[in-house]
Amino acid sequence: MNPEPDPPTRRYDPAPPVDPAHREVRQEFREEVRQEPRQEVVQERTEDSRASRVRTIRVVTSLISFITALFAVVLAIAIVLVLAEANPENGFASFIGDFAGAVSLGFDGLFTPDSEKLAVLFNYGAAAIVWLLIGSALTYLVRRFGAPSPNRTVSYRRTVQ
Repeated sequence: MNPEPDPPTRRYDPAPPVDPAHREVRQEFREEVRQEPRQEVVQERTEDSRASRVRTIRVVTSLISFITALFAVVLAIAIVLVLAEANPENGFASFIGDFAGAVSLGFDGLFTPDSEKLAVLFNYGAAAIVWLLIGSALTYLVRRFGAPSPNRTVSYRRTVQ
């Protein structure tokens, strides 16, 4: 009683060698199967009007915010100089005083308390707050009515063969 030996098991069975003629036929068959419609990729520069509009709005709102904040800061510096009793004959103090008088929006004589310091504090303080409110209102309006709508239609071309 001789038991028959088990056939050897292989974990990896490499593909049998292929003759060159058969390899060419297989390659041609693969190319035929993979044939897809050819599409030519064309790159061109396009102008996105939405992006340029958003950029313009950002520049305008930044400019508005900068100018109105500058006016409010000048008014605040004028308040500090008056409260600290700075020399009004000094070049910087006279420049800030003249500039603050020009951007005070007519609030110079609005409040008339007994103290000159309180009058400057209330009048220029109110003008500074109004400048900040004007700046925020203008930037809101520009963004609200100038910005493109979020719902937009996108159109594109594609080739189908």
